[in-house]
Amino acid sequence: MFDILAINPGSTSTKIACFEDGNSSFEKSIPFSEEERSAFSSVLEQLDRRFEMVAAALAEANIPINHFSAVVGRGGLLAPIRSGTYAVNEKMQNDLREARRGSHASNLGGLLALKFSKLSGCPAYIVDPVSVDELSDVARVSGAPEIERTSLVHALNQKAVARKAASLLGKRYEDCRFIVAHLGTGVTLGVHLNGRIVDVSGAKSDGPMSPERAGGLPPDGLIELCFSGRYTEAELRQKLLGGWGLYGYLGTRDLREVIKMAGTDSKARLVLDAFVYKLAKGIGEFAAVLDGDFDAIVITGGMAYSKELLDMLLKKISFLGRVEIFPGENELEALALGALRVLRGEEKARSYPDGKELD
Repeated sequence: MFDILAINPGSTSTKIACFEDGNSSFEKSIPFSEEERSAFSSVLEQLDRRFEMVAAALAEANIPINHFSAVVGRGGLLAPIRSGTYAVNEKMQNDLREARRGSHASNLGGLLALKFSKLSGCPAYIVDPVSVDELSDVARVSGAPEIERTSLVHALNQKAVARKAASLLGKRYEDCRFIVAHLGTGVTLGVHLNGRIVDVSGAKSDGPMSPERAGGLPPDGLIELCFSGRYTEAELRQKLLGGWGLYGYLGTRDLREVIKMAGTDSKARLVLDAFVYKLAKGIGEFAAVLDGDFDAIVITGGMAYSKELLDMLLKKISFLGRVEIFPGENELEALALGALRVLRGEEKARSYPDGKELD
């Protein structure tokens, strides 16, 4: 039996779970309050405190911290890499600490996994970080020679639910063609072709808007805003990351509140309709990428729990083909299953950043 500790650090909490051969035996979300965060000047400085909090939670549950077969953490903003389970090596540690592609709590995932793995003398892994980049050559062409399209995508959850959808179809994930829509605080769409995410769109780039991000914007309008003098560069970047989308129009990131508002407020109704419109439009575009030949559209993320949203979205996309729905994110399970596939010899761990299989 393989015992696996999975760690998912987020901005406001650290979620952990223990798995026995893929079955969860313990889960806990450890709050990390604004007051606690304010005591640190950077995300990296939180590492030891987060380690202590996880160790205390395991001790409280009478779970020894030196018996794991593997420890796996959520991958952070790393260099572009192919998908898979990666051993935490020195190069990865350095990149997570330097945070060249951005500072985010997820950068602590691999570092926390390593600290706990040393106590058990077991391997430390990450699985399918957001920096997974498997775009096809044609998908990289943006239309401007100076700008190449790259990939930032909810690869961990997208890959996990795509594998579940393939299992429902009685097929291997590597033999399937899917359009996956992750609908959470962040929204990303992915084209999954024979085990690779060959095209993506997201609310941080050229995709549909999200609860707090604008998605693709008219370039003329964005350029005018950039040079209008109304905002500094830092203020505009903050708006791009968390100040537009549903929040920018309605002052809330909560879809439930937006739906409630839409019942009596015409502006909220228009914004909600536009949100669904853009999601459906993005999914339709990706159906064209696959020439209309795909196994299923897969809907996942926290917003997939909303019957009202799904009813609106399915009305627009059901004609395209089969739709499978997997609400929630299930990231801890996805992390554990990635490590388990390596422990069972079903796939090999990869080295960072070249993606080569380890012996």
